[in-house]
Amino acid sequence: MTTQAAVAAPRPASMPVSIEDIRTAHDRIRESIVRTPTLISRTLSQMTGATVYLKFENLQFTAAYKERGALNTLLQLSPEACAKGVIAASAGNHAQGLAYHANRLGIPATIVMPTNTPTVKVTQTEGHGATVVLHGDTFDAAYAHARILEGECGFTFVHPFDDPRVIAGQGTAAIEMLEDVPGIDMFVTPIGGGGLISGMATVARAADHPIEVVGVEAELFPSMYNRINGTDMPCAGDTLAEGIAVKEPGGITAKMVAELVDDIVLVSERSLEMAVSLLLQIEKTVVEGAGAAGLAALLQHPERFAGRTIGVILCGGNIDTRLLANVLLRDLARSGRLARLRIRLQDQPGALFNVARIFDQERINIIEIYHQRVFTTLPAKGLITDIECEARDRAHLDRLIMALRDAGYETSTVELA
Repeated sequence: MTTQAAVAAPRPASMPVSIEDIRTAHDRIRESIVRTPTLISRTLSQMTGATVYLKFENLQFTAAYKERGALNTLLQLSPEACAKGVIAASAGNHAQGLAYHANRLGIPATIVMPTNTPTVKVTQTEGHGATVVLHGDTFDAAYAHARILEGECGFTFVHPFDDPRVIAGQGTAAIEMLEDVPGIDMFVTPIGGGGLISGMATVARAADHPIEVVGVEAELFPSMYNRINGTDMPCAGDTLAEGIAVKEPGGITAKMVAELVDDIVLVSERSLEMAVSLLLQIEKTVVEGAGAAGLAALLQHPERFAGRTIGVILCGGNIDTRLLANVLLRDLARSGRLARLRIRLQDQPGALFNVARIFDQERINIIEIYHQRVFTTLPAKGLITDIECEARDRAHLDRLIMALRDAGYETSTVELA
């Protein structure tokens, strides 16, 4: 699979969103959003070979940058539109950002979500004062129903990305990044529908020095990559980056990406998992899969970014706690700090005790033990034991495995996919 391609980019004078639109949007919304910091990560810079600055948009009140575009749109509605209310289709950060600021401004908000939306997301959105309507099994069905309600009730539909007002609002994040770190010469930005990168690229093109703009998509959902490069890779699967798992990018945003963005790279699920884990371990910050996509690109394609001064936006922090725990445990397993060993024993007294002594000698902590006597192809007196254990690192684990084999035990590791 090709994971990287330069986007041919003539620079037309006229775009649906201008730098003036974004500067005006920033003046409009700046008092009502969090001025999130842009900070250097020295450790991630050493790891990637680039100078990495992170903008912590996961510190917004609703933990995502989506508030910017939603608020910019709300503040431009007429009094009549405000009275009737707004509507959106979303099961994610757009829903919460719109609901929060609409409630704060006294504007009725209705959010249509698929019926299979996790209860926690429904509850959070309702907690921001919105009316939640559950409809259909897919986002497309929820979106279609929202457009029907828009017509029936006179609501104003607020698109999650394909609206110039939304794009201008999202671009304000880039304004702040360059105010904080004028020397940035590259933005590495996640792409879902394309609203964020369209705004960021508009700011980059208006800067007083060249700033390259690189978009990032999950390998499982290369929708904008397909649109720009004329490819037809499938868009499907369970990606950690569900916030950018968009099957069809916007019409406005696709035009802007084609003209303003220099490159799009694709990242694997493993890179996304590693990025989420590293951000928690190194920066002590919780970031969802989509929010970690920029760092995932630096980790997977270091040669593409080496030597550059890069602005990476951590665009959201809304990750399910059980999913986060899974990601962290899988990262520990891949690093050799957590392992499950499969050991063949004879079913006789003292067999497990003798194995445990080797763990003790090597100072490896045993977490769980699983015996299997019945569902095995071994003879009736054979026994399979799976032992979950915790080591200091891969070398420490390898010493344990060697000690077990030297003692005559058939030992293998149960590997992650």
